Amino acid sequence: MNRVLVTGASGFVGSKLCQKLGELNVHVVAAVRRTPVERNQSDEFYSSVTVGDILESTDWSSALTQVDTVIHLAARVHVMNDAVADPLTEFRRVNTGGTEHLARSAAASGVQRLIFVSSIKVNGEATRGVHKFSEADTPSPQDPYGVSKWEAEQALHRVADETGLEVVIVRPPLVYGPGVRGNFAQMLAVISKRIPLPLGSVANRRSLIYVGNLVDALITCSTHPAAAGQTYLVSDGSDISTTDLLRQLASGMGVSPRLFPCPQSILQLAGKLAGKSPQVERLLGSLRVDSDKMRTDLNWVPPYSLQQGLQETAKWYRTQYK
Repeated sequence: MNRVLVTGASGFVGSKLCQKLGELNVHVVAAVRRTPVERNQSDEFYSSVTVGDILESTDWSSALTQVDTVIHLAARVHVMNDAVADPLTEFRRVNTGGTEHLARSAAASGVQRLIFVSSIKVNGEATRGVHKFSEADTPSPQDPYGVSKWEAEQALHRVADETGLEVVIVRPPLVYGPGVRGNFAQMLAVISKRIPLPLGSVANRRSLIYVGNLVDALITCSTHPAAAGQTYLVSDGSDISTTDLLRQLASGMGVSPRLFPCPQSILQLAGKLAGKSPQVERLLGSLRVDSDKMRTDLNWVPPYSLQQGLQETAKWYRTQYK
């Protein structure tokens, strides 16, 4: 890698990826929707470009100049209560059409490799028993976001076949770490306020990935010759129950979690009555990921353990919101 275009460069993962690439003396072209990311203007390994929304009409010409690798993070993200009339169409405009257009523009500009950050939602929403999602599973996306990501993967394979562009697809589960937003940040807030939670005996198993591990995985996929044309599922390598997750985060924040047991059937009924069934299922259900393929193919080992990642996340939250 000599010059890397990162889309979604100002986001949770993108900002940390750009920082790490800079530390490796890789020139980063940070693509953002509107406002360029503020950085030290003397940084010789960094430049930014505003590209607007990522659609089939986006002009990538200036962003792709002399770029040999693209890491595509930007997406229309999954939201629980989508207000648009036709969510699937909106997801497809950005996540499918916009991604294919970027890939074709990249190939035409001489880019060698594109790494696409997809989602474990391509595999499905939950696993049962000892089963773990793997690259060998038949994709089974259940919502418009997952469908759009799966369709984008298929479009990228077509582009690769037609142009010779090397495509690598990475499907992460929930990403967490310092700066995390959304539901994980809300969970941290609840823990810090010591709000009682009826989650004291949840026996599920979920795979997560620390943002530092995902960044390392993406950089590995950018450089390793064996990654070309492959799809990889990534995780921290250890699964955790919701109950243990809450306890470890609380410990890292220096508070005692207020957890009490409640029958799963009662929680599911309460979620249904409140119109929050998907959120409740995420807390109660299992979603396990097998990341052995990437570890074997690319000799990849996550630099952080699950416990280290959770401690760093809790430490960040405690510092930011004390």
